Amino acid sequence: MCLLLSGALLAAFAAQAVEVAALYTAQVALDAEAEDPREQAYETALLEVLLRVAGSELSADREKVALLFPNPAAYVVQFRPGDDDTLWVSFDGEAIESMLRQTGQTVWGDDRPVTLVWLAVDWGQGDREIITADDPERTPDEARSIDRNRLLRQRVLDMAEQRGLPVLFPLLDTEDLQNVGFSDIWGGFDDPLLAASARYDVDSILVGRIRPATGQRNRWNYYFGGEERSWEGEPEAVIGQVADLLASEFAVSGSAPLQTVQLSVSGIDSVDAYAAIQHMLAATSVIESFSVKEVFGDRVRYGVEARGGAERLRRALRFNGLIEQNGMDDEALEFFYSP
Repeated sequence: MCLLLSGALLAAFAAQAVEVAALYTAQVALDAEAEDPREQAYETALLEVLLRVAGSELSADREKVALLFPNPAAYVVQFRPGDDDTLWVSFDGEAIESMLRQTGQTVWGDDRPVTLVWLAVDWGQGDREIITADDPERTPDEARSIDRNRLLRQRVLDMAEQRGLPVLFPLLDTEDLQNVGFSDIWGGFDDPLLAASARYDVDSILVGRIRPATGQRNRWNYYFGGEERSWEGEPEAVIGQVADLLASEFAVSGSAPLQTVQLSVSGIDSVDAYAAIQHMLAATSVIESFSVKEVFGDRVRYGVEARGGAERLRRALRFNGLIEQNGMDDEALEFFYSP
């Protein structure tokens, strides 16, 4: 049920976004001493799900959640006991999303950017490392280093899973080490770092500099959409900020107007290309429906019902890897497909 991606899956990245499975599942503590342990677990699990798909503002407002979902059990489609007195719960995602949209709440779909995390850690006494996707081979004397790195990496992964944010760490193999060193990250020389990130085919890059057990604040830089942001804080707080920022970019309010947009896509020169575009449009959360209006050569013209109109649709399609052809024309969007 893990939402996250490891370095071993890099070969599967064909696009700049991934569809995140398990957004509507959660594993939570089962309090045997509660008046109704299962019902309480359902409520807790629903809050975790709403944090991922509706954001921190709604999930923190328990009164509003209770008004929207007075009976969480009605949305449960599956549950089973987990390890260590926990309960795994799966909800009806379509029903929850429908309720959120009907009541004007924001919904972030399952097409989410992958965030690459470069994390440099100064443990003190000259012990400096970059956290990698997998634990490197170490001698028995270096086992403590493996354990503390693993714990730090897991803190990032756990918070990312809570927010439904796909993340990965660099392989730090020969190719990475030829281009990036600890001093590049620690010193804020991010240009070589961004260049080295190109092989991972991501648009969202988080760079962290941590010195545990000191009074110094952790420093972070975040790169997305051609912009840079700087933060300070613990890994969990920063991952939450990344998730909130991306949700503000890609989530769509149920109260956003539904508009018909004419969309033309060229470069569709095979059955596989046509199928890829159909799948992309069907998986794009701002699109309510679409239909083929005309086919001419390698160009297909669609009529698209888009939540939030042409600008929202434009941003979503650019993010999914289509190349915009006509700039700011809101009357008819034109894109090029290149597999």
